[in-house]
Amino acid sequence: MSSSRPEQPAPFEHLDETWQRMLCVVAHPDDLEFGAAAAVARWTGQGKEVAYCMVTSGEAGIDALHPDEARPLREREQIDSAHVVGVDVVEFLGLPDGVLEEGVALRRVIAEVVRRHRPDVVLTGNFRETWGGRNLNQADHIAVGRAVVDAVRDAGNRWVFPEQLTGARSVGALEPWGGVREVWAFGSPQATHAVDTTETFRAGVASLEAHRAYIDGLGWKDFDAAEFLEGGARAAGQRLGTAMAAPFEVFPMGWGE
Repeated sequence: MSSSRPEQPAPFEHLDETWQRMLCVVAHPDDLEFGAAAAVARWTGQGKEVAYCMVTSGEAGIDALHPDEARPLREREQIDSAHVVGVDVVEFLGLPDGVLEEGVALRRVIAEVVRRHRPDVVLTGNFRETWGGRNLNQADHIAVGRAVVDAVRDAGNRWVFPEQLTGARSVGALEPWGGVREVWAFGSPQATHAVDTTETFRAGVASLEAHRAYIDGLGWKDFDAAEFLEGGARAAGQRLGTAMAAPFEVFPMGWGE
């Protein structure tokens, strides 16, 4: 009787790091720290410009705290967490946590952020239905990630959301921005690329640990951030040929790519 070995996952390709400005757009404080903070630390260490944009303030994320109490707490933790990995620009759009809807309204606010920051690359979170198994993704993550991909294209089209743009018939002061080369989604089960985070893994751990009130609010009293992140980082590293890595699904934004 013959036996077959399980099929090995394909090796990851190295991300293109020939860019200077990145905009990270995610649903909640803590989202980036569960999959991308160590990579961000690598890039800021290279002198690249990285800005964070939180669509909500995560105010519905701590059961024991009223949203009015949780909102400023979670914003402070996110700002502190960002500083750990070298990010000084952190924006909160203030949309309601837990009930985000994919659609034109969400695309509009994200397109405005893209037009303001004019990034080369936009990073968001996994917006597939699952994390690669039975664990379903959260609705806000799906809504934001899908909206990000559309909003990046919207940002380059002067006839989409023209009220944001400079001109006689508009009230805005922005210009179209079609300079986003790719959108990267961290944590995707369909990731094909990765970046070496061996040297910045500890910074990523410290960035997650800065969300202490949120983690405590989830009841994770024995939660070990390093242990939690290490498994995924080492598995990704094996596919990249490094000790540790952060994986991403890559969406080219140019025509015909």
